[in-house]
Amino acid sequence: MVPEFVNEPLTSFSASDPAQRQAMLSALGRVKDEFSREWPLVIGGEHVTSGAWIDSLNPCQKTQRVGRVARAGQAQAERALDAAWTAFPDWSRWRAGERARLLFKVAALMRSEKHLFSATMVYEAGKTWPEADGDTAEAIDFLEYYGREAVRLAGPHPLPRLAGEDNELTYQALGVGVAIPPWNFPLAITCGMTAAALVTGNTVILKPASLTPVIAARMADLFEEAGAPPGVLNFLPGSGAEIGDFLVAHPRTRFVSFTGSREVGTHIYALAAQVQPGQRWLKRVVAEMGGKDAIIVDESADLEAAAAGITTSAYGFQGQKCSAASRAIVLDGVYGDVLGLVARKAEALRMGPAEDPASQMAAVIDESQFDKVLSYVEVGQKEGRLVVGGEPDGADGWYIQPTVFADIPEDGRLAQEEIFGPVLSVIRARDYSHALAIANGTEYALTGGVYSRDRRHLERAREEFQAGNLYFNRKITGAMVGAQPFGGFDMSGTDSKAGGPDYLPLFTQAKVVVERF
Repeated sequence: MVPEFVNEPLTSFSASDPAQRQAMLSALGRVKDEFSREWPLVIGGEHVTSGAWIDSLNPCQKTQRVGRVARAGQAQAERALDAAWTAFPDWSRWRAGERARLLFKVAALMRSEKHLFSATMVYEAGKTWPEADGDTAEAIDFLEYYGREAVRLAGPHPLPRLAGEDNELTYQALGVGVAIPPWNFPLAITCGMTAAALVTGNTVILKPASLTPVIAARMADLFEEAGAPPGVLNFLPGSGAEIGDFLVAHPRTRFVSFTGSREVGTHIYALAAQVQPGQRWLKRVVAEMGGKDAIIVDESADLEAAAAGITTSAYGFQGQKCSAASRAIVLDGVYGDVLGLVARKAEALRMGPAEDPASQMAAVIDESQFDKVLSYVEVGQKEGRLVVGGEPDGADGWYIQPTVFADIPEDGRLAQEEIFGPVLSVIRARDYSHALAIANGTEYALTGGVYSRDRRHLERAREEFQAGNLYFNRKITGAMVGAQPFGGFDMSGTDSKAGGPDYLPLFTQAKVVVERF
């Protein structure tokens, strides 16, 4: 009997727990010792090199290589499709409990090397210690939760009885799919997307983000160590233009699981919808595509708590979360107070290399993101009033100060476009109705929040605030697997609700068998 699901505890790295701090420092040293390591492709259980490589760099030390991963081309992509389809018939016939045990084994292996995985993300993604630890814990949660969900989904699903007939509903695997995860949660989301597809009986080609392939390679190794049969999980780093589009458009691809930007997500959605010669199905697309998330603060709110929640939501992992607070919508009566509190908290954040346990913010992921964020700072200086931040900070890495803009117009670019960096727009609302209209006034609807002690305001937001995940009187990041299924509306994606009971069926098709007695 599998015990009930419980979320993986987060690690305390406080000075009062020196054992955990020392363990993390040791793991950082181990990762650093492997910076020269080369990670191959994995196709049909074989480790393959292509002659081309992807160098993964530390965003906090932009010339420091964290590792290099083999880069696949279309020939390797075709070979991976062959391997995945060869493995599919046998893997899809495994019982759900057997596939679930594979996930539980991977979870146990990851838990035993928890700090090693977190340390990899510290260097490769620029995640501070708590952010990296949370990413690893969420990956373990996905493995544990989806294993249990697969067993539940494979169980009996009672249908109404008809006289003289027996009716049975089962969920069957789709086939071979492509998983395309993002760089910002390079373990948790990568692991969750992969595990969900595998445990439901599909075989997977994993194309990790080119900015964070080393952590994905480390994860793929765990599935191999846990006993995943050859061809069930194929590890295929490469560029989106070269192999991403090739795999999405391929007639033998059955489904695509994607998390990333709106631009890439809509491109994948359109490409997958085109039926290719020889294609026998309509491809399933599961997509999560970002947000322009808002927190509303009214006059009844605990302003200190609101400012703390806004700051944490806006600047955690340098604002590089699809759930990050990009807009603070504050009612006129408390606008100045909230703005001042948030500005002070943003200025007080400690910025530095992610490997330093004292750092609360580190560098953005790469030069492209660095330039993009600074271009939005220029826009903000035209649209509103710069209160704090807005400057590069440090020559060694891609650092940008936590930035607060005041008096941003609700229809301005800073209020409408996803920035994916440490930039917060504070917007003044005339009243609560106006605040809700502003919150709903973008093409995204992923996360949102309200700070209020007014029960009428909270209940109204419950009905009217359009967001897939809505939070009252707390930060709007950090959805917990199982308790808070995650996914958004509109241009935020297909509302996949990862980490919830609706997720695994997205990787299956339902079949009904009727037998007359």
